[in-house]
Amino acid sequence: MFQTGQGSIDSVRGERGSLAHIMGIEIIDMNMNRLVGSMPVAGNQQPWGLLHGGASAVLAETLGTAAAALHAAGHGRIALGVELSCSHHRGVAEGVVTGVATPLHLGRTMSTFEIKITDDVGRLVCSARLTCALREKRHQPTKREPGAQKE
Repeated sequence: MFQTGQGSIDSVRGERGSLAHIMGIEIIDMNMNRLVGSMPVAGNQQPWGLLHGGASAVLAETLGTAAAALHAAGHGRIALGVELSCSHHRGVAEGVVTGVATPLHLGRTMSTFEIKITDDVGRLVCSARLTCALREKRHQPTKREPGAQKE
């Protein structure tokens, strides 16, 4: 079971301009046993009109990493994805897909989550497994403005 704190919850919401925000991913529920999010199919389709497999992978990694980050925060650490495996079971042409991330292993330095993505009627679209390394927080350099010169 992972721990939650307000700072951790805020960090899993996609900031404007982030990949999660661009793809329309929303966190809709989280508790000690799972993290749930959704993503629209529209705008995340391949040329043939079906949900792009890469979009499913982004949803899976976003939810799994967010869940790992909540767990990691309880140990003063950050979560970094190291392996993602996805199996795509059926195509989806419209609506919203929902992913549920549940922990398989919650350790001090590694965590692994299973993510099941379903369509509007509950049919399995994609099953994924994500492993994250949990690392100590390090000071992050200040972001430079685009086009700024190095000093």
